[in-house]
Order: sequence, then structure tokens, then C-alpha cells
Amino acid sequence: MTTINVTTTPTDITKRTSIGAQRNPASEAAILDAAEDILREGGLSAFSIEAVARRAKAGKPTIYRWWPSKAALLLDVYHRQKGESFYPDTGETREDLRHFLETLLGFWRESGGDIFRSIIASAQSEPDALAALRDYAVTRCRASSVILQRGQARGEIRADLDATLVMELFSSFCWNRLLTGRLEISAADIGMVVDAVMGGLAAPSGPGKISSAAGG
Repeated sequence: MTTINVTTTPTDITKRTSIGAQRNPASEAAILDAAEDILREGGLSAFSIEAVARRAKAGKPTIYRWWPSKAALLLDVYHRQKGESFYPDTGETREDLRHFLETLLGFWRESGGDIFRSIIASAQSEPDALAALRDYAVTRCRASSVILQRGQARGEIRADLDATLVMELFSSFCWNRLLTGRLEISAADIGMVVDAVMGGLAAPSGPGKISSAAGG
């Protein structure tokens, strides 16, 4: 049986601290609870700062002080629903990358896709939303780069590669599928994407080197 170790995303990597003022934990939890309830009951069309303030019995100025835009609040709700990210260590970078793609696309397919799509849309015209999304995207790529860093340590992945930068390739693939409504994807197609990129990442003699029979 294959032993799978688990890497948990460090809290200091994923927690966003650059948006808004210092928050009271109890009030923050009440506001996020209210936001989640509204999304669950009425969807994105029912979501607004006003609705959250009424449900949480909180003042709008407090919400706007902590979340400068609706998209910023949505992003924290999204991150809360997504929870702590885990990157199983199967001992092989290819399999770890497959798991990363399957997990992210699966989460978007099951629950989080509509919220994240809305955040991306808001970021196209709202500077505050763009700043929140940029901050989140950078921290997520930095966190998930542990997958490639483990491969570099094992000698599978070229040591000269910037692991965080390369992870943007995989995240960008997922974002494209989300924004074009193509979250349904077969394991075989995910494997094809991973193998194609791994062909350029593999160390010359490492175990991740792609052979002519790869994916078979």
C-alpha cells in the first residue's frame, strides 16, 4: 500500500492580513456566518453588504472598515469554505499535481466555483477587489509550490525552476476552466496536462523524466 504523507498549508501563508483594519474575532465570525447563510439561502443574487449587516446585526461602517468591497468579503467567505489546504505527498510529483488539480476543480464544481467566478469578475472593474484577489492568488501559488519544492528535493524537478512561478501554470489552467464553464474534466485529461508540463520540469535524469510511454 502506498503511504501518503500530508503537508498542511502554513497559517502565515494563507491568512490574508493586508486587507482592512484589526478585527474583533467574535464580530468577524458573526459577519462571516451571516454572509455564508445568505449565500446558502439566496445565492449570489441575494448577497450584499447591506444584507450581511442586517443578518449579523453589525454596522456597515464596521464591515467596510474590515472588507473594503463586497468582493473582499466574498473572498474571505470563499477561503473559509475552502478551509485549510492539504497537499498529499505521494512521493511522486506527478501524482501530487494530479491531486492538486482534481481537488481544486472538484471544489469549484461542488460549491465554490460561483463565488470565485464572481470575485474574478468584480476584480475587472473594482480596484479593491483586484487587490484582494491578487493578494489571495499570490499566497495560494506560494503555498502550493510546496508540491514542486518536494520534487526538487527528490531530484525529480529541475533545481533552477521558480516553483511558485511554475505553479501559476497549473492555477491558470484551473482558472480558465472555471471562467469558461468547463469544470467537468476526466482524470485522463488531467493526467495529460500534468505530463505535458512535467516534460519541461523534469530533471535530466530524475524519476519525473517523461518517457514515450508516459500516461499509459
